[in-house]
Amino acid sequence: MLKQIGFTVLVLVAGLVSAVAANAEERQPNIILVMADDVSWEAFGSYGAEDYKTPNLDQLASQGIRFSHCYSTPICTTSRVKIMTGKYNFRNYTHFGYLNPAEKTFGNLLQAAGYKTAIAGKWQLNGLYNSLPGHLDASRPVASGFDEYMLWQLTTQKGGAASKGGAASKGGERFWSPPLEHNGKFLTKEMNHGKYGPDLFCDFICDFMERNQSKPFFVYYPMVLVHDPFVPTPDTLGDQPLATANKAPKDKAKRKENFVAMVNYMDKIVGRIVDKVDEIGQSDNTIILFTADNGTNTQITSRWNGQEIRGGKGGMKDNGTHVPLIAYWKGHTPSGLVSNDLIDFTDFYATFAQTAGVELGQNDPRDGTSFLPQLMGNPGTPRDWVFCHYEPYWNKKSGQFVRNQNFKLYRSGEFFQVPKDLSEANNLNGTTDQEVQRVLTQLSGVMDQSPPAPQGKKADKNTKQRPLYPSWKMKN
Repeated sequence: MLKQIGFTVLVLVAGLVSAVAANAEERQPNIILVMADDVSWEAFGSYGAEDYKTPNLDQLASQGIRFSHCYSTPICTTSRVKIMTGKYNFRNYTHFGYLNPAEKTFGNLLQAAGYKTAIAGKWQLNGLYNSLPGHLDASRPVASGFDEYMLWQLTTQKGGAASKGGAASKGGERFWSPPLEHNGKFLTKEMNHGKYGPDLFCDFICDFMERNQSKPFFVYYPMVLVHDPFVPTPDTLGDQPLATANKAPKDKAKRKENFVAMVNYMDKIVGRIVDKVDEIGQSDNTIILFTADNGTNTQITSRWNGQEIRGGKGGMKDNGTHVPLIAYWKGHTPSGLVSNDLIDFTDFYATFAQTAGVELGQNDPRDGTSFLPQLMGNPGTPRDWVFCHYEPYWNKKSGQFVRNQNFKLYRSGEFFQVPKDLSEANNLNGTTDQEVQRVLTQLSGVMDQSPPAPQGKKADKNTKQRPLYPSWKMKN
């Protein structure tokens, strides 16, 4: 009898050891986050676009989830700081073109969790525009948690040097013959002569994934497409000389033509990345996310679901802050699901933490809500509202709003039903409709707890007082 019990215990222990070993061998999912520059929902086929061809992204949407309600901020830096740190901008944003190097990013989070990490594309976070301390430090991406990088506008501005005494000739555009910085090495315009920046970034990303396919990896790709200038792509350059390839045409119709080509090429780049994930056998273990940093450039008007939509970059209306979010994880995401769950840019940090199996600590932000359950086909705990605090300190009109899927309340008290009222022409504050009043009361409760919006004249890059509220917490 004792021998039988002993044998049974040994079997149980052996089974437990095997189970633990199996769990230990189960790696975390890879994560790829692609964020396009200056393009909103009206430019994607799966969202109802009529002027553009985005077959690769449309296919991802048909195989995965298309979120109808993802919200950024109106311009690039505010969105980038928000998504990278998981914090509302009133916590840590002080300057256009700047991410405080003391901030913990999702790169730091995932690197500490055992991921190999890489960033490619547009950086523009060193504080070049204000010559802030350390703005020429080429190691900033490494400090932000990225093992490898290939970036534009790291220590050199587009138009030249970042500080006095620098070589102005080092600067240049992001598209044709771009000056880039690659893992501590400066690649001059001459070294990249005739090469197309988006292709270089894509090559870097594909190489990184191939070299690190045996480990969990995180790729953050803040694209340079489709920011102005609106110039030809490799598919449309033709016989145009390289000397003029980075110059936008004066003709409005031609600029739109180039913009359309840039959107189409952006989609082509996404397709290359997806194909590479499949080629290295990681499709079943890779979450692919595509979004954008803000609305489309105001120079561009697009046909969308039978309407004319003018780009809203820099403004707080729907066409400036409502962005696409497409998610695909083979074998996990429901196919072709259109989700009406609210997604805020603070949510990506929390989602990545849960994906990596990391429990958020005291030094991690709590502003966001993980949407990983939704990616797994589960209900999750969707948000009731998203919040936008917008003070770019860059000659733009500041403000705040809180909204749900249908209604939007500004700090000013203006209250609109969107997307029925995309132009925000019909202020509903003062309505007698009880259901609408209930929503107004709910959103007002969120606004009342939030730090105040900037007052008075619009702030600019010379503003001295830039208040922060790092310890703010929502009471309920």
